[in-house]
Amino acid sequence: MWDEAVTRYDFGPSHPMDPVRLALTMGLVRAFGLDREMEVRAAPAAGDSTLRLVHREDYVDAVREVSADPGVADGSYGLGTTDDPAFHGMHEASALIAGQSVAAAEALWHGEPGGHAVNFAGGLHHAMPGGAAGFCVYNDAALAIARLLELGAERVAYVDVDVHHGDGVQAAFWDDPRVLTVSVHEHPRTLFPQTGWPEETGGGAAEGSAVNLALPAGTGDEGWLRAFHAVVPELLEDFRPQVLVTQHGADTHFEDPLAHLAVSLDAQREVQEACHRLAHAYADGRWLALGGGGYAVVDVVPRSWTHLVGIAAHRPVDPAAEVPREWRDEVYARTRQLAPARMTDGRTVEWRDWEEGYDPADRIDQAVLATRRAAFPLRGMLT
Repeated sequence: MWDEAVTRYDFGPSHPMDPVRLALTMGLVRAFGLDREMEVRAAPAAGDSTLRLVHREDYVDAVREVSADPGVADGSYGLGTTDDPAFHGMHEASALIAGQSVAAAEALWHGEPGGHAVNFAGGLHHAMPGGAAGFCVYNDAALAIARLLELGAERVAYVDVDVHHGDGVQAAFWDDPRVLTVSVHEHPRTLFPQTGWPEETGGGAAEGSAVNLALPAGTGDEGWLRAFHAVVPELLEDFRPQVLVTQHGADTHFEDPLAHLAVSLDAQREVQEACHRLAHAYADGRWLALGGGGYAVVDVVPRSWTHLVGIAAHRPVDPAAEVPREWRDEVYARTRQLAPARMTDGRTVEWRDWEEGYDPADRIDQAVLATRRAAFPLRGMLT
């Protein structure tokens, strides 16, 4: 899903969420010819009736008001804050990103099993039903899931591997057992939004439908991959979703300026591959992959999400591949920065399987155990 106008989602020149990351990602996708391996579609902006599947009417009205006149934004509804400064066209750009994710979900639902879709401009997972938060105005991930439910889906799984907790998606489906939300993130003690504790497991009849894996600051490739594989595959095998929605924020990377994990591009690519495999194993192949955070906008985000597109296209990019010269020229022309030379950080991707046993003194294993003990019994699963 791509429309050049998504780059109008722009909080200003000093904001870390620079829309150049989207333009550069699409440029790298094209440089590798991946746009010829998938159908590239643009969808219309989400209309009010779609936005109201998740967001309150008064909030949508407020976004539209500050979109027309950013000067009236006073922090109400989270608009006009440092994280979410108002800008002309905010409603239109936000609704356009949401429209891409919703249209992708519709295409997967109405298409043949095995279909994949990518909206790397999406994954704006912090937006709440009644407010903006964490650089997110409309929650396209939650809207895509809500549309799938409206179309008749009975089980949708959402797996979020952004460094930040997927709080807005969790909140939208807190009481809905039809949606399993799984978030793997840096521990809330050290990072926004200070939620995503293992004890957050869903409300009412949906207990066990929210799963949170909170990892200590400094977690690197081996621990991150061990934790993901110790929790996510078993949950999806148990839940058997009809559609798998995944969020691939690139801000877990060791170069990201806003967080404290130490994950490489190579480990991010392994989790993308794992999500692809899991979609085929447990969701009839129906896979909607979204972007998300990521603030190393030249060195990390475009390469990470180009790998994601290649995997979804069944044309994975070789990590050893050289970055095309024309893209490096584009990077310099747009940013006056030098682009990375290869599609890898040069890391060997390895981890120890959970089935081999665990160390109760290890911080990663403690995090995994906390999650399994909090959520798995609520789903009738062994810890």
